[in-house]
Amino acid sequence: MDLTDLLKMGASMIQNSKNESTSGLDINSITDALGSILGSSNSNQESGGGLDLSSIIANVANGDLGEIVGSWIGNGENAPIDSEKVTELVGDDKISEFAEKLGVDVDTAKDELANVLPNIVDKATSEDESLAENLLEQVGGIGGLMDLANKFLKS
Repeated sequence: MDLTDLLKMGASMIQNSKNESTSGLDINSITDALGSILGSSNSNQESGGGLDLSSIIANVANGDLGEIVGSWIGNGENAPIDSEKVTELVGDDKISEFAEKLGVDVDTAKDELANVLPNIVDKATSEDESLAENLLEQVGGIGGLMDLANKFLKS
């Protein structure tokens, strides 16, 4: 599954959610908004833009979300994330940007991201070996991943 497919999957989840403020949105607009907060947009996907998992992983290293995000990367069931914790993963600025692009309030944006991020990260790291390899490279290979795991275990 390539980046475009991942973003479209997430956009479809948002469009089909129970939230009335997102159900009527254009799928391409949602895809573009997701791409902008996850490190890519339609305009640069063809030129090698990719899912920016490194910023999510870096933010996890500074917080208490390691176990949650680890479940998304590993095999098995994805742990849910509280919508308020999404801010720790992507940052206030990106959430505000996402909400503005979709024309929804920030709380709705957080809720929708909490629903789609586990699936996007899971699919990116389990079905596309190049994205999983890229993630490992971004955290310093296996050694970097082990250092990151040790940080989680010590906290």
